[in-house]
Amino acid sequence: MEAGALLFSQAARRLGTATRAAGLVVPAFRCPPRVAGALRTIRRYPGGAVVAVRLKGRPFTDVTADMVDGVIAVNRLDEAAVARLRPPLAEAVAPEVDQPEAA
Repeated sequence: MEAGALLFSQAARRLGTATRAAGLVVPAFRCPPRVAGALRTIRRYPGGAVVAVRLKGRPFTDVTADMVDGVIAVNRLDEAAVARLRPPLAEAVAPEVDQPEAA
């Protein structure tokens, strides 16, 4: 599935919620990066950071992986924290799979 603006905004909200629940700084998310050819960029500001991700022509899983990596980079997590926090952050932005209805 290719990433689109609606999927991106939904993923950003879910990732923000999971990031906040983990006690981390939630960056702003935008698309596309201002740097030509970049897949993901991070801009740091005194009050926070912006993670910009390219959507066009990319699978949604690649986009969400870049978003999660952006959260990890913004928060400057060590290896132990990355190992503990990457799975729940990635789960927060995983595409929802339709479950068959029970009879």
